[in-house]
Amino acid sequence: MFGIRYAASMINRSAENEQDRRRFLRAAGMTGLGVVGAGALGGFAAGPAAAAAARPGAAEAGSGGVSDSAVLNFALNLEYLEAEFYLHAVTGHGLGDEMTTGTGARGGVVGGRAVRFETRAARQYAREIAGDEKAHVQFLRSALGSAAVSRPAIDLQSSFTAAAQAAGLVKPGRGFDPFACEENFLLAAFLFEDVGVTAYKGAAPLISNKTYLEAAAGILAVEAYHAGNIRSALYQRGDGEATVKLAKARASLDGTGSDDQGVIDNRGQANIVPADANGIAYSRSPGQVLNIVYLTGKAATSGGFFPKGVNGEVNTSAGH
Repeated sequence: MFGIRYAASMINRSAENEQDRRRFLRAAGMTGLGVVGAGALGGFAAGPAAAAAARPGAAEAGSGGVSDSAVLNFALNLEYLEAEFYLHAVTGHGLGDEMTTGTGARGGVVGGRAVRFETRAARQYAREIAGDEKAHVQFLRSALGSAAVSRPAIDLQSSFTAAAQAAGLVKPGRGFDPFACEENFLLAAFLFEDVGVTAYKGAAPLISNKTYLEAAAGILAVEAYHAGNIRSALYQRGDGEATVKLAKARASLDGTGSDDQGVIDNRGQANIVPADANGIAYSRSPGQVLNIVYLTGKAATSGGFFPKGVNGEVNTSAGH
């Protein structure tokens, strides 16, 4: 997702040994890039600016003072969450233990079970997305090597109830089980998917090398396909009003105002693609993403889906 010098400094700072560097290059597909391969990247050293960026305490998401590896580890935390949600829905269990180790405190997963899907299409959507999210975890862990963070504690139970209550989908005191039925699963997936698209869109300005730009476009396309599948399925089910409520709840958390959109517009017409007047997708900063997954509009280091916070330097939501 990042420019050559950006990725190079990340390798120099995050990899603890030469084996980790080679592992990153293999996972990122850089080994066959000619002058942009391992030899060329190895010539870039982390300069004073990069060293300053890696300093301890630069933990506020959305600030410019975090290391490159911290940004990738932030993404890995989110991929853990998505992978656990979809894998539980499809298979009844989550990631294997060998895919959850790393730096920081490893946490367990509360909630989650196999969904009894009503339609073949939704079951296949979920299975494909689960495979993609698991692959994202594998890629990032391989890319980061020994610098990869472990899976933090994840709540797939009370977090969804809190989100559903905030959106007005259920009354106070009532629970919301995302794994109880196909409809609940799709609404829960809607809560995640648009966030992923806007997060990758927000990273686009960081890219300077065309090779990385193409790779980032591919990742963004996958997330957008996922979101389009979920949004289309909900529209076809007639759940437009519920998605509008969830979109308003997300917007109230991240402070983006009216940027977030449900699958129907204010005239009740289909709105599968949430875009601005120019047909361009919206962006979210890491801090705004954490506002949503922590389920708070304040600056915080834990809450919601991550009851003990995410692992790594980028761990604080944006206050607004």
